[in-house]
Amino acid sequence: MSYYETIKAIEEVKKYFEKEIEKKLNLTKVGSPLFVTPKSGLQDNLSGIEKAVYFEKDKQKFEIVHSLAKWKREALARYDFPVYSGLYTNMKAIRKDEEVDATHSLYVEQWDWEKIIKEEDRTVDYLKETVSNIYSSIRKTSMFITKKYPKLDLGLPKKIFFITSQELENLYPEFSPKEREDLITKEKRAVFIIGIGDILKSGFVHDHRSPDYDDWFLNGDLFIYSDILGKAVELSSMGIRVSKESLYSQLSKTNNLDRLELDYHKKIIEDKLPFTIGGGIGESRVLMLLLGKEHIAEIQASAWEDKTYLELEGKYIL
Repeated sequence: MSYYETIKAIEEVKKYFEKEIEKKLNLTKVGSPLFVTPKSGLQDNLSGIEKAVYFEKDKQKFEIVHSLAKWKREALARYDFPVYSGLYTNMKAIRKDEEVDATHSLYVEQWDWEKIIKEEDRTVDYLKETVSNIYSSIRKTSMFITKKYPKLDLGLPKKIFFITSQELENLYPEFSPKEREDLITKEKRAVFIIGIGDILKSGFVHDHRSPDYDDWFLNGDLFIYSDILGKAVELSSMGIRVSKESLYSQLSKTNNLDRLELDYHKKIIEDKLPFTIGGGIGESRVLMLLLGKEHIAEIQASAWEDKTYLELEGKYIL
């Protein structure tokens, strides 16, 4: 595909997918912040290692968001959304500590979404139903763009395969978590791994997850296998959000109980925020997968380190 064909296809895919996700999950598109204050507690701490890009104004500190995982839940309450409706936004972020490769960049673009549910919906079955709707939207978008460019057919299965992180460890105990992801996704093509953040029987976690937004037993990651890259590509991290009980439990496990003094966390403890489910869907990763690209730089208009430009010499870098 030429530059022109690529940028046209990017917009076609974005528009089609957004309409699908709006319909499947009953979402409304909204605007969102690029930065938040640390004292608000709205910053996504990711694995806890990454440092946010920040600036100061009138002696007050503002941090560029890592994601909008917490902001969305608070926004649903402020905007007075009804139960079983939600919002999504085109989140932009800078993750300066990211190790850049074919699927990772310093500049992050996500469809960040959140939906109000009832307390009784905080189940694995409800999580699976929501994941299936998201996967259906990705598959339909793939079929849509394949009609125009037949060579882009990914051959995605009708249904996504579910497995827990503990079941996956039991299946491949001698492999690392990333290797397990590749093995199961190569076999099943589309996989959702349930339960990420807590310690497995091996004594290790499948992957690190911030303790204060997802419930570690009701969350997970969605993968689709890329034949071009020869590995599983994570398209979405999502989950049912913490209750006050799971928030306290997970903060205790990670020695982060001091966060209970932050505004966002107080609202959860005081039952001032609704029960929700939400997550992020990587825009650039979805696009590179559906458009048959080898590197995120072929999709994402950004700035890159010199070594990336050298590695991709001759490619159509946006």
